[in-house]
Amino acid sequence: MDNEGPSQTALLTAQARAYHQIADRPRILTDPLASRLLGITADELSALGEPTEDRPGSGAHYRPRRLFFAARARFAEDRVAEAAASGVRQVVILGAGLDTFAYRNPHPGLRVFEVDHPATQAWKRQRLAASGIDQPEGLTFVPVDFETDTLAAGLGSAGFLRTDPAVFVWLGVVYYLTPDAARATLEYITEQSEPVEVVFDYLQPGDTDEDRAQLKERAQRVATAGEPWFSYYTPDDIAAQLRALGFTTIEDHHATDLISGYLDNPAEFEGEPPRALRASRILRASR
Repeated sequence: MDNEGPSQTALLTAQARAYHQIADRPRILTDPLASRLLGITADELSALGEPTEDRPGSGAHYRPRRLFFAARARFAEDRVAEAAASGVRQVVILGAGLDTFAYRNPHPGLRVFEVDHPATQAWKRQRLAASGIDQPEGLTFVPVDFETDTLAAGLGSAGFLRTDPAVFVWLGVVYYLTPDAARATLEYITEQSEPVEVVFDYLQPGDTDEDRAQLKERAQRVATAGEPWFSYYTPDDIAAQLRALGFTTIEDHHATDLISGYLDNPAEFEGEPPRALRASRILRASR
């Protein structure tokens, strides 16, 4: 990312969530604030990021990827709703980007901590003010530059309570971290008082030469944009790591299975997954 605003992937994800509101039925995720935050109209959304002839899956509005962005957010928000119903009063959104959950939060008493790079948060706060989206009482911004700060220090200074239960939502981030950095964050999460839960998506390595070549091509493309991928996990490997850290319940889904669970016509994603989603998975781990 640059130092004056959000990363390109954060923008593309927000654009996809906004376009989902007007393009898809049934709607997996209801987010009336996405387009307002971006300051973009429906017509502008429709024209933005259209695929090219040589890269039909490249646009921000490519349906399989768009539905996954909506489905992973819905999955996380459903897990937060379950936790809030059981009495949890803290949720931490790691790498919050342009996420809008805190401004739609329907759970009284639930505190939301948005953790992100200071430049991204400054840009977001400017957009919130310009679009007339109020900052709710239960929201706390936690600016953390991981080159100079730590998650523990940032959350500690923001009033986050380590002695209370919490849910950590960590979407679109893990593959941009080294395995050591990802593990350090998971170790921090395991030190939270129980019950504690984390929801995150990750990339699995390709199983075939075709999958590996396609994944390499995508990795080179995001690296050229300044956002390289550093980590991949098989479901068995990440489950073993999570259990070694003390998580006792793990629920892991392939991207297309997750999407199908929210559609009226789940057969749309039967058979071979779309190339753009073959490596994508999301899981929930708790103890």
